[in-house]
Amino acid sequence: MNVRSFFAGLWRGLDGLRKVLHLIVLLVIFGALIGLLLSGTGRIPSKAALVISPDGQLVEQLSGEPVTRALEAARGDGRHETLLWDLTDSIRAAAADPRIQALVLDFDKFDGATQPTLEELALAVREFRTTGKKVVAYGNELDKEGYYLAAQADETYLDPQGFVLIDGYDRYRMYFKEVLDKLGVDINVFRVGEFKSAVETYTRTNMSPEDREESRAYLAALWSSYQQAVTRARKLAPDAVEKYVDTLAQKVPAAGGDAAHVAQEAGLITGLRTELEVEKHLIGVVGEDKASGSFRAVSVADYLPYALAQKRLHAAGKARVGVIVASGDILDGEQPPGTIGGDSTAKLIRQARLDQDIKALVLRVDSPGGSVTASEEIYRELKALRDAGKPLVVSMSGYAASGGYYISAPADEIWASPATITGSIGIFAVIPTVDKTLGKVGVGVDGIGTTPLSGQLRIDRPLGAEARALLQSQIERGYDEFLERVATGRKKSRADIDAIAQGHVWAGTDAHRLGLVDHLGSFDEALKAAAHRAKLSDYAAEFIEPELTWTQQLVLAIKTGVVRAFFSATPDQAALLKLASRLDPVAREAARLSRFSAPNRVYAYCFCEVR
Repeated sequence: MNVRSFFAGLWRGLDGLRKVLHLIVLLVIFGALIGLLLSGTGRIPSKAALVISPDGQLVEQLSGEPVTRALEAARGDGRHETLLWDLTDSIRAAAADPRIQALVLDFDKFDGATQPTLEELALAVREFRTTGKKVVAYGNELDKEGYYLAAQADETYLDPQGFVLIDGYDRYRMYFKEVLDKLGVDINVFRVGEFKSAVETYTRTNMSPEDREESRAYLAALWSSYQQAVTRARKLAPDAVEKYVDTLAQKVPAAGGDAAHVAQEAGLITGLRTELEVEKHLIGVVGEDKASGSFRAVSVADYLPYALAQKRLHAAGKARVGVIVASGDILDGEQPPGTIGGDSTAKLIRQARLDQDIKALVLRVDSPGGSVTASEEIYRELKALRDAGKPLVVSMSGYAASGGYYISAPADEIWASPATITGSIGIFAVIPTVDKTLGKVGVGVDGIGTTPLSGQLRIDRPLGAEARALLQSQIERGYDEFLERVATGRKKSRADIDAIAQGHVWAGTDAHRLGLVDHLGSFDEALKAAAHRAKLSDYAAEFIEPELTWTQQLVLAIKTGVVRAFFSATPDQAALLKLASRLDPVAREAARLSRFSAPNRVYAYCFCEVR
C-alpha cells in the first residue's frame, strides 16, 4: 500500500465519519424540535375549565414581526400583548366542546384595552353563557377594563382584601411649548381644521377651548356606553356605577378601608372569596387536578391549536370573506404588524382583490391615523377592490380617526362601536427648526443658495416665507381631497362633510347620528353585512396576513423553546421592563414628533388617546 492510497482511504473513512456525525446531529436536533413541539401542546382533560387570562394589553393585532416577537417574548423583553382573536376563537370553540364545562376569567396580568375591543371579548363570553355552562370571574384588583369583562360572568368574585376601582375616562396630554421655547426650538405648524388639536401638544401650554369641548363630548359618550354595558350585564340600576364611583372616596374610609365590602354592597360582585375558596368552588364544577390540587384547567395557549383546527374544519369548502386588520399608526412603505404600512397594507388589499376565493372584504380599523401619502395609497387599493366588484365593509374598533377615517371612506358600509373614536377629518404638518437653539450655544448658520427655496427647509435655519406658503397650500389641498374622499364615500356634499369635519373628533354614537358611520354593532355584524352584500349564505372569515417563510413558521412552531432556555428574563427583570414601557411618555412624544416632521409629508392624525 503506497502513501497516496493510504491517505485516500483515510480521507474516505473520515468523510464517512463526518457524514455519520452530521446525520446524528441532525437527528438530535430534529428530536429536540419534536420534543419542543410536543411539550408546547397541552393535553385537554375530559372535563375542565378554559382559563382566560390575558397578559398585558388586549390587542387586535400583535405588534412586530412574528419571529422577532417570539424571540423577544422568549427572552422576556417583548411587549406584553394578547391577541383578541385568539381568545374569541378559543371561547367559541369551547362553547361547543363537551370537555369544557366552564369558563374562568382571570385578570391579574391584564393591562387594558379600548372599550370596543373589550366588547368583542365580552360578546364571546355572553355567547358561551347561552350554552348553560358556567362563567366564573375572580380578581384581587379589578380596574375599569378588568371589571368590564368580569361583569359578564355568571359569578364574579373579589378577594376580601381586593377592590374594584372604576375611575371613568380621561384625556390628559403633555404640553411642550414652554420647554421648547426654553430650548429655542421653533415648531412650525401648518393645519386645517378648527378642532385639529393634534399639534397643540407642541404649540400650547394647556388644552385649547375647542379641544376641551370635543373631548368632553366623546369622553361622556364613552362613560355612558361603559355604564350601560356593565349595569346591563350585572342587572343593576342604570345609575349604579356612577353612584359607586361618586361615593367611593367617602364610603371606603367609612368602611374602615374595606373596599371589597363596598363593592359587594354596591352589587358589583357576587361575593367575597379567596383564591383558594374559588378553586374549591370550581373543583365542584369540573373536578380536581390531582397533580396541582386545584381545579381541572386548560389554558388558551394549550387550547388554541384545537380551536383553530376546529375553525379550519368548519371553514372547509365555504366561500371566504377576507379580513384585514389595519392597526396602529399609518406610516409610509413596508411596516411590521401593529402599524399600517402604505405599501404593506396595500399589498394585502391587492391580494384580496386578486384572490378568486375572497368574495368580500372586511377592513378592521384600529388607528388614529398618520401619513396622508400612505393613507391615499391604501385608499386607492380599497377603491380598486370595490371597482372589481367585491363588497367592502369597514368595522371600526377603538380608533378610526383622521387617517383611520381616510382609509375607511371608500367602504360600502361602515360599522362602529358606540365607543369608537372617529372623525378628526383634518390635515397637519409639523416642521421643527433649531436655529435659536444653536444660537444659545454660539453656533451660527450662514450661506447662499441658487433659488429662493434653497436652504429653506433646513432644520438649522428659520423656515422661510416661500416654504411656509408652499406647505400651507399643500395642507389646504390635502384637506380638500380628504373632504372629497369622504363626501364621495358618504354620498354627501362637500359642504355637509366640511361642517362636521374641521378636525372634530366624534364618539361612535355621534358619528352614527351625523352619518359618518352607517351602523353601530360588532365585528361579527360587519362580517354578516359583507357576506350579505356578496350574496353569501354560507361563508367563513379568513384573516389575510403576510405569508411567512417555512423557516419563520418553524421558529414559531417550536415556540422558541431553545432561546427561552438560554435567554429568559427573571421575573424581576420582566417586571421592570414592563414598568419602564409604561413610564416613557416623553420618549413616546419625541418618537411621534420624529415620525411626523418630515418636510415633504403631511399627516392626518388624532392625538385622542383616552384612559
